[in-house]
Amino acid sequence: MIRCIRMWTGSDGNSLFEEGTLEMKEGERGDFIGLPIEVNKLYFRETTSGGSFDWHQDPTPRFVITLSGTLEFETFTGEKFVIKPGDILLAQDNSGTGHKWRLLDDAPWIRAYVDYDDAKNLTFKANNL
Repeated sequence: MIRCIRMWTGSDGNSLFEEGTLEMKEGERGDFIGLPIEVNKLYFRETTSGGSFDWHQDPTPRFVITLSGTLEFETFTGEKFVIKPGDILLAQDNSGTGHKWRLLDDAPWIRAYVDYDDAKNLTFKANNL
């Protein structure tokens, strides 16, 4: 299963997050496969080492797939989590106080943004459930 952090806006207007996995079913050749999700846009971005971004929300629901770099994210309430290469951030905090991030290592943050409208086939499972 793929590690995924889901971040969304709570009823108090603050960003919340939970760690979980993207569940997949067994497929051909011993692979595990998730159901397809219709997407609007795919694009890549690179931030040089030492980068950071102060308080913001994500403008649209999206998957953020980290290819390189290790980051620390922080919510307005002071809660923190770390994203590493291969992790998926399911960014759904599109309003409210938002979050900020900073790079922790010397690698650039290279990531893919995958914007979507409806992730009805998304099978996120929180670790605490």
